[in-house]
Amino acid sequence: MNQAAAAGEEALARGAGGAMLYDASCLHHPDTAVFDPAHWQAQGALETTRGGRGTVAFVRASQDQRWVLRHYRRGGLIAHLADDLYVWTGADRTRSFREWRLLHRLRAWGLPVPTPVAARYQRAGLCYRADLVTAELPVRRTLAQALQQESLPDGTWHAIGQCVGALHARGVQHADLNAHNLLVGVNNDIYVLDFDRGRIRARGQWERAVFARLRRSLLKVTAGLPAGRFTVAHWQALLAGAGAG
Repeated sequence: MNQAAAAGEEALARGAGGAMLYDASCLHHPDTAVFDPAHWQAQGALETTRGGRGTVAFVRASQDQRWVLRHYRRGGLIAHLADDLYVWTGADRTRSFREWRLLHRLRAWGLPVPTPVAARYQRAGLCYRADLVTAELPVRRTLAQALQQESLPDGTWHAIGQCVGALHARGVQHADLNAHNLLVGVNNDIYVLDFDRGRIRARGQWERAVFARLRRSLLKVTAGLPAGRFTVAHWQALLAGAGAG
């Protein structure tokens, strides 16, 4: 690919039928092979895959770097017709480029989100396919998984609220905040995943919708679990942490 790069800044490499964005401080030589789990498997660096049809892959990029590869796939009924194709409306409007740039800004603000490594699109007629590579966060346990295992203390719920509140303070709207894309680490460290379709906008009523979606997700994942996994007190602690109580 033809590259134009400056270390630590957004760099663009173009190729036949597509292009990739990357951070030259993370990826010194842009190569579309980094998006391919088979490439990493051949090197013995593929650790595991998750999601439907291996949508997400965890790889060891080097001795001290672990990356997460994600192939964009559709959900809902349209997935039966075109599970990974999106209508082409320009490079800057591709799902992967928009998420890479959003994550790049959020990291610059010091928010607890993944570091973007590389993003690409591949044209397919009037459509395109997309991929994203991010640095793996310090923990993999999602809030949903944590709740399957134990009841979390009020302090953890307060920390979750603080994390969401920090996003909203910057006007960051997560398009699908739920118990599966919040990670819970030690010492109540909270991280947020999956900013596909996320955006930055003026603060407003959309914040209530984000909390409502999160609450529905929590009710769903704790349905049938032992009593006490998600209570009114937990939700109030979360809202208090976010400054939305």
